[in-house]
Amino acid sequence: MTDQIPRGLPAPPPLGAAALPPGTYAGQVVLVTGGGTGLGKAIAAEFARLGADLVIAGRRSEQLKAAQEGLAAVPGAGRVTAAVCDIRDPERVAEVFDAAEAALGLPDVLVNNAAANFPSPAEDLSPNAWRAVVDITLTGTWFVTREFGRRHLAAGTPGSIVNIGASYAWTGGPGFAHSAAAKAGVKNLVETLAVEWGPYGIQINGLVPGLFPHADMTEDIRGGLEHAAPDSKDARQPALRVGAPRELGWAATFLASPYARFVTGHTLVVDGANWQRRSLVNPEVVPVRTQLGRGPFIP
Repeated sequence: MTDQIPRGLPAPPPLGAAALPPGTYAGQVVLVTGGGTGLGKAIAAEFARLGADLVIAGRRSEQLKAAQEGLAAVPGAGRVTAAVCDIRDPERVAEVFDAAEAALGLPDVLVNNAAANFPSPAEDLSPNAWRAVVDITLTGTWFVTREFGRRHLAAGTPGSIVNIGASYAWTGGPGFAHSAAAKAGVKNLVETLAVEWGPYGIQINGLVPGLFPHADMTEDIRGGLEHAAPDSKDARQPALRVGAPRELGWAATFLASPYARFVTGHTLVVDGANWQRRSLVNPEVVPVRTQLGRGPFIP
C-alpha cells in the first residue's frame, strides 16, 4: 500500500547550487535596491554566483558595507559596489545610476526589492505612516524603474526588471492596508510596463516571496510571526516547510535571464502554495485588532 503520510515538498539543493549555467550574468550589471540585508542580499548573492557585477543600494551605509564585502566573496562574483540611497528621492536615484554607469556600466538588470512595512489596524494608520510605506514601496519603486527605463530607451538597449511583490496584492492584506495597496500598485506596474516597454526590449516581471525567515526580519514582522505561529511555521505551510532565501534568488535570476526573454508582465509566486485557500470551510474571523493584541479603537 502506498505510504500517504504527508511529508511536504522536498528541501532545495544546497547553498551554492545554481539552476543556470555558470557565467550566465558575466559582463552584466545588476542593481538591487534594498540589497544590503535580508532577501535583497540573498537575491544579489545568486546573481553574484552567476558572474554579475553588482550595485546594491540601501539607506544604511554600515549594512551596505558589510553586504558589499560578503557579496564580493561569493564564488564567481564580479565587481560589487554599494550606494546609499533613499529611493523616495528621484534626484538621488539618478545619482546612483550615474555612479553605477561610471563604475560598471548601465545596469542591465534592476531588482526592485526595497520596501517598508509594519503591521497595524487600518484605522490606526496616521497619514505619515501611510505615506512612509506607500512612498517607499510604490513611489520609490516607480522612481527607480522610471530611471532605468528612460536610460535604456535613450540608449536603445534591452533590459530586465524584477519587482518584488506580495500575494496580498491579489487577496488583500488585513493588518497591512498600506503595504497591500502599495504592492497592488507594484504588481500593476509590471503588467502596464510590460506592454509599454516590451517593443523596446525591456521586460518586467514580478516575484512574490512566501515565508522566508532570515536574520534581518524587522522586530514587528518577527514578533507578529512568533505570536501567530511560535512553534508551527512549517505545519502552517502546504509545503510543510518554509522557504530558503536562495530559492527566491534562483527565481529572480531565471526571470531576468536570457532563458526567460519571452516571459514578461508576469508575477511569479514562490511560496509553496501558502497564499492559496486550504480549508473546506473558512476559519472563524478574528478581528485584526484582536490578532495584534490591541485594545478597542479610541479616536
